[in-house]
Amino acid sequence: MNRTALILPAIAVLGALLLSSVFIVDEREKVLVLQFGQVKAIKEDPGLGFKIPFIQDVVRYDGRILGLLTQPLEVTPLDDRRLVVDAFARWRIVELKTFREAVGTEGVRAAQVRIERILNAAIRQVLGSVPSQRVLSEDRTQLMNQIRDQARRQALSLGVDVVDVRLTRTDLPEQNLAATYARMRAEREREAADEVARGNEAAQRVRASADRTVVELTSQARKEAEVIRGEADAQRNAIYADAFGKDPEFFAFTRSLTSYERALKGTNSSMVMQPDSQFFEYLRGDTAPEAAPKPSQ
Repeated sequence: MNRTALILPAIAVLGALLLSSVFIVDEREKVLVLQFGQVKAIKEDPGLGFKIPFIQDVVRYDGRILGLLTQPLEVTPLDDRRLVVDAFARWRIVELKTFREAVGTEGVRAAQVRIERILNAAIRQVLGSVPSQRVLSEDRTQLMNQIRDQARRQALSLGVDVVDVRLTRTDLPEQNLAATYARMRAEREREAADEVARGNEAAQRVRASADRTVVELTSQARKEAEVIRGEADAQRNAIYADAFGKDPEFFAFTRSLTSYERALKGTNSSMVMQPDSQFFEYLRGDTAPEAAPKPSQ
């Protein structure tokens, strides 16, 4: 009975020691086994691991790719035009022992602070060597690759690998936006003024061409009208001459009536002439004045 009472606690103690010496490594983790702060073992493959109870400790790190969003940073490109830039980086731990020695007990949080400093320095150096127009363009892949490569070389001292870097924002500072918008507005207004001037010039050319066409058509119409009027006058004179030749007395009578109509047409007309004037021959009697002799044929 006494022996059983001694064996059971001993088994319980041995079981507890055995359980405390075993640890499980998840497939998403990387593990360090530390003894008095010194690295004694590295476990990166998933499965069971062993350590000395109460002497060795297990420190776990995320083995997956981690993300880091940097704070907005002002940079000055080659043309001295300031820009506000922030980036997103993806990184992972590749050398556990180096990582532990570099960041100490603070782990991932301290690593992100130092990686952000490395990224900021790389962003300033790369973007400071090119004009702002290239930074603001859509084709920035080469610049982002340069930043990634430079940050990767410097981050190796931390035991991490910078997988990728992307520029998420490249804007002008707030104090420069108003001036930039004013300059853009002035450029658009100048382009609009140029378009209006070109439109006015084209309209003036069209108007001048139309005026010239009107003058030419009017001149041609007047010319044709004068020709027609001349031909009509000639035809009228021919008719008059033919009528006079056929019946000179009737022709003289109709001409006199036309003269009377035109002379007495006004409501307030005055005429001064002798009473025996030939103008009133057809008004004084029933007979016509002697017609002029018919020209010989």
